[in-house]
Amino acid sequence: MDSYIAPVELAKAYRLINHGPTVLVSARHAGVDNVMAAAWVCALDFAPPKLTVVLDKSTRTRALIEQSGRFAIQVPTVAQLQLTNAVGNCSLADHPDKLARCGVELFALAGEDLPFVAGCSAWLACRLLPEAHNQSAYDLFIGEITGAWADRRVFSNGRWHFENADPAWRSLHHVAGGHFYAIGEPLKAAD
Repeated sequence: MDSYIAPVELAKAYRLINHGPTVLVSARHAGVDNVMAAAWVCALDFAPPKLTVVLDKSTRTRALIEQSGRFAIQVPTVAQLQLTNAVGNCSLADHPDKLARCGVELFALAGEDLPFVAGCSAWLACRLLPEAHNQSAYDLFIGEITGAWADRRVFSNGRWHFENADPAWRSLHHVAGGHFYAIGEPLKAAD
């Protein structure tokens, strides 16, 4: 494991996605790995920590999640803009070599049987909490966060430090049509 990757306390795992980043969703089933981009992910609960993610019925990643009951959420960086856009616009159904074609490098974390994307700033391992109606009607999936990690160069002591890191570490925020923003400068409200 990369020496910069550190576990994040599960009670603070929501902080990894609380700022609304575009994420990478990955899953594995029966020897097949896939990664897709998703803009609609949200923290849902603290104890146990949960999140929601919207996954269209047409995606292969969704099928892998439904079959395996597990998935990973990653926070990609500005340095991964092209990779994020590529996995969001390339289908495994059309391109069996999608991950190689898009330049995705996978690695393992803490004995988890999940494909984690290298180079991200944060990773969340999730167990699917099946909700058939929500999944079918709204494409809404709920995951219980079972493990969390972050790169210490940009997240430590339970918070992001984008202002002290190289700008390439900032998170991506997709707004539409291949147009992204990077997270901006920090602001603090008066006490």
